[in-house]
Amino acid sequence: MLPKDSRIKILVTTRERCLSTEFESIALDVLPLDKCVELLTKIVGTAKVEQEKALVEQICHEILGRLTLAVELVGEYLAKNRHLKFSHLRDKLNLAHTALTKERNHRDYGHLGVAAAIKISWDDLSSAVQKVAILLSLFAPVAIAWTLLEDTAKSTEITESELEEARGQLDNSHLMQPVDEDYSFYRIHPLVREFFQQQLQEIPKINSLYRCAFVETLLTIAENIPQTPTREIIAAVTPAIPHLQLVSQTMLDDIPNLEDNLIQVFLGVALFYKGQGEYDLAAVPLTKCCEEIQSRLGENNLYFASSLNNLALLYKPQGRYAEAEPLYKRSLSLIKQLLGENHPSVATSVNNLALLYQCQGRYTEAESLYKHSLSLREQLLGENHLDVAQSLNNLVVLYEYQGRYAEAEPLCKRCLSLIEQLLGENNLYFATILNNLAELYRFQGRYAEAEPLSKRCLSLKEQLLGENHPDVAQSLNNLAFLYQCQGKYAEAELLYKRSLSLREQRLGENHPSVAKSLNNLAVLYESQGRYAEAEPLYVRAIAIYQERLGENHPHTQKVRQNFMILLSRLSDEELQQRFPDEIVNLLKSIR
Repeated sequence: MLPKDSRIKILVTTRERCLSTEFESIALDVLPLDKCVELLTKIVGTAKVEQEKALVEQICHEILGRLTLAVELVGEYLAKNRHLKFSHLRDKLNLAHTALTKERNHRDYGHLGVAAAIKISWDDLSSAVQKVAILLSLFAPVAIAWTLLEDTAKSTEITESELEEARGQLDNSHLMQPVDEDYSFYRIHPLVREFFQQQLQEIPKINSLYRCAFVETLLTIAENIPQTPTREIIAAVTPAIPHLQLVSQTMLDDIPNLEDNLIQVFLGVALFYKGQGEYDLAAVPLTKCCEEIQSRLGENNLYFASSLNNLALLYKPQGRYAEAEPLYKRSLSLIKQLLGENHPSVATSVNNLALLYQCQGRYTEAESLYKHSLSLREQLLGENHLDVAQSLNNLVVLYEYQGRYAEAEPLCKRCLSLIEQLLGENNLYFATILNNLAELYRFQGRYAEAEPLSKRCLSLKEQLLGENHPDVAQSLNNLAFLYQCQGKYAEAELLYKRSLSLREQRLGENHPSVAKSLNNLAVLYESQGRYAEAEPLYVRAIAIYQERLGENHPHTQKVRQNFMILLSRLSDEELQQRFPDEIVNLLKSIR
């Protein structure tokens, strides 16, 4: 599927010659013969080449096809086997060429000269190194982290010493190349990878064992990606993501316990992208997950219901409420059908739909569902259960939005008491409810009661998560807002800046949470008449929200509204200094 927009060009490299007429073919020339000889000379030395130069040219042109990879491989092979003459090399290449022609059953894997060059190097490897090479062929055609290979090898019969032997031999043979100075990552040429894959397929037992080890290693990584990964976690799993994507695209049949693990393969990739605010990229694996479960397991199962719910959960922060709602409803309907009306999973699904309605401002519908979820949980799990506390907390937040503080406060205190009873005071659940109670007091102007709760929440999160965790940034933001409400602008500014810095550091500079911090700091500056400092923060926040959430998302609209209010405060002279005439005229007309 190629884009129709003339501004977009896609470059595709392929060995296929019969392409669609939509493609404009650009043939890549092979190396000139003199450059082939020059390359070989650099590797094996002038004297050796000059002794049999005519034969060298014949080998480069007729057998190797003047292809760079083939020339490099035979050069490295000769460098290792210094006693070998070019006449002997020609014989070996011809034998390899003949063998490959028989083995390949006329399939086109590229120029046979390259394959022959790979084969003579392959035949020179020990059996232990060959095992490592074919294991490497399972990885995606990107830079491969050696530690990831080591983790995979643990589930095979390959030993640590064999891995180290392979590391040296494959590098020396030019069958893989390091891509960094620390030799932590290696790259394999696509044709070499293809050759290794062919060798793997010829040993069915090893093929099955290695594929299983590869998939299970990546499954373990996927399972350990949290709902809100920090920047450190994202950096740690980044090398594995292309390989995890490969599993989700071509190796689903190799997943053990398919029903239990199929979702995790896609969810791991989705959480990786969602954690960076890349919601569109996260939607791809989640959509594919729904399709694969529907195709492989059918629609009438809890796995399909869960996959629908995961996709809806992604749409909600994007403001794609119209798309999320039918997914939530279908998931809920399935769960009811499979488990009955009175099941904890039904309560969870009802709760998720209520959250969506709350985001849309449909408070009456949200309240009805929250109460139904709470009633179900109390009935099925008892009144002293964490899920009951969650339902109570959701009702508290809903009532806060509606200004129903008198109804919210006793529920919030009951929730806090329940968490304290079940888990004690040293946990994140307790910190969250402390924060909500502080917010409840702030809404009512009860700042003296709110401040110690907000500070205690911040202290707890710093203690439990460390001072540099993204959740700490949210608590800093809340305490800053409380200070702002009290007119403690200097204290508020310090906390807002720390929250912003923390989010930029841990989530990346273009994350939606960063935009939130920018907006809050801009509002603070504006309230002090510091318009020149507020303006660029609003502009940057709008740019982030537009890119990540779209122009019509409530967050984007809200910051735009704030920005317009700021501009309305500027004099005509200030507007003229900052903006082009057409923008100034538009702003004046809006006034």
